[in-house]
Order: sequence, then C-alpha cells, then structure tokens
Amino acid sequence: MRPLERMRKEWFMIGIVLAIGAAKLEPSVGVNGGPLKPEVTVSYIAVATIFFNSGLSLKTEELTSALVHLKLHLFIQVFTLAFFPATIWLFLQLLSVTSINEWLLKGLQTVGCMPPPVSSAVILTKAVGGNEAAAIFNSAFGSFLGIVVTPLLLLLFLGSSSSVPFTSIFSQLFMTVVVPLIIGQIVRRYIKDWLERKQPPFGTVSSSVLLMIIYTTFCDTFSNPHIDLDKFSLVLILFIISIQLSFMLLTFIFSTRNNSGFTPADTVAIVFCSTHKSLTLGIPMLKIVFAGHEHLSLISVPLLIYHPAQILLGSVLVPTIKSWMVSRQKGVKLTRPTV
Repeated sequence: MRPLERMRKEWFMIGIVLAIGAAKLEPSVGVNGGPLKPEVTVSYIAVATIFFNSGLSLKTEELTSALVHLKLHLFIQVFTLAFFPATIWLFLQLLSVTSINEWLLKGLQTVGCMPPPVSSAVILTKAVGGNEAAAIFNSAFGSFLGIVVTPLLLLLFLGSSSSVPFTSIFSQLFMTVVVPLIIGQIVRRYIKDWLERKQPPFGTVSSSVLLMIIYTTFCDTFSNPHIDLDKFSLVLILFIISIQLSFMLLTFIFSTRNNSGFTPADTVAIVFCSTHKSLTLGIPMLKIVFAGHEHLSLISVPLLIYHPAQILLGSVLVPTIKSWMVSRQKGVKLTRPTV
C-alpha cells in the first residue's frame, strides 16, 4: 500500500502542475462564461459532488459525533471570524505607515472578514485523512454564519455596509451542501455492505474535483486584468502566502498543546478550516458591499490572490501533514497501556 500511496501523491502533485500550466496557457477555457462554465460546473456540480461523496463515504456515527464536538466548532469559528480579522486589523495598523496602497490594505482586511469556503478545506482534510466530518460541519456552518457575520465585520473594520441577499445565498448553500450530504447518507444506508466490500475510490474523486477547482481558479487568476505578475504583485503574493503559513502555524500550535483535547485528526480539520477563506461567497459580497466603489478592483485583489494560494499551499502541504498525523496516531497507540 505504501508504494501505491506514494505514487498517488506524486501523480496528484503532477496534476497540480499540469492544471496550473494549462490555466496559464489558455485561461479563457476555465473562466466564468468560458467553455467549461465553472459558474455552474464548479460552483454547483463540483461542490455538490464533494458533499455527496462525503455523505456516501462517511459513517453516520462519525457525522453524529462531529456535531457534538462543541469545543472544536467553537475554536474554528472564533478563530475564523474573530481572531483572524482582528489580528489582520492590528497588523495593518503597522503597514498603514508604509507606502503600500491603502486600498490593497483594505483588501487584506476584507480577506480576514471572509467566511470559510464550502469545499477546499473539506477536500484537503479528506486527502490528509483528518476529521472530515468536523471539516464538513464547520465549512457549512461557517459559510451560513458568514452570510450574517461578514457584512457586520466589514462595517466594523472598514465602515462599509450594505444589505446582502441572504435568501439567495442561503438557498444556494443549502442545495449544494446540505442536500447532497443528506442524499449521500441516505444512499449509503442502502448500499453500505457493497461500499465496505468494494471500497470505491472516494479519495480519487475528491482529488479530481480539487484539481478541477485549482484549474478554474488559476484560469480566473491569469485572466484577471487587475493581477499583473510584476515585481510588486509577486511581493504581494509572497506576503499573502506568509500570512497563510503564519495562521496555519498558529492553529497548529494552539490545537496540539497539552490538554487541548484535540486529536491529530482534529488538528488537520482545524488547520484547514480556520485559515481558508471563501472566494465564491467573498467576491459577490464585495460587489454588493462596495457597489459602485471606484477602488473595488484593488480591494478585490488580495482575495483573488489568497484563494488560489490557499488551495495550492494546502495541496502542497498534504503529504507533510499526513505524515505528521500518521506518526502522531502511531505514537498515541504505542503509549496506550495494555490491559
């Protein structure tokens, strides 16, 4: 199994490179409105596939037990929607004395205010073998919560406010997240024995969907006229990646403390769910909150960079985090007293 697992990792990394390369060569294929129609195939079909796949593969007991893990949920939501934006705000007070464009700095603040995405954190947690049920709950719950909290955070930190179409966003999330998950669980009840006997390649399905998301995301990035890869943009990209790594490291340190009460699998879900930010919900919210604003494009740039960077960074770190989790789990088993 180990050589096979290693081969899958290698093919996945090759797939990432090919996806980004293909997006760079011909970004028009995967942009919104292009032949691939990502506004439908990714936003609806791919996301629904992820959660149907999760509903089919997860045992009902795992989902049920994840729901009552209140400490884990509280940690992720507080970090995502309180600690993250507050820390960014404090950091930007230092950067405000520099020559960096103030609207780009405001854009960084909007990144901090965004809710978690509904898909990438779940896929990456599943790829590592972490607490997928917890990732599903927190991604879905955080997205629903963000519909209300994010506009309030933008008002608090930036003084911008507007009414968000709560009903339409809520219904889209419900149809692409909750319904496919429930259908997957219902189908699982009838084919449970077959699933356990055949063990379908659920991980391969998730990895394939992730590659599609990476491809379409970078198509949008490379075709965006506001993101030119000049020296300043490269510095901004490196800066944003360093912010991501810093927050991932913080969540890792917090969740692996002695007596934290979190398992290694919980830590994996925490690292991804607490630090990922939604482009799918974020850009429509920015267009609504900053409607008609002359600097909307500049405000959007940090989020447009953060989104592909978080997917790419997370994908690259999957083998390392998985090795850590497996070694920690083995260590826990070895230290358990024998009866």
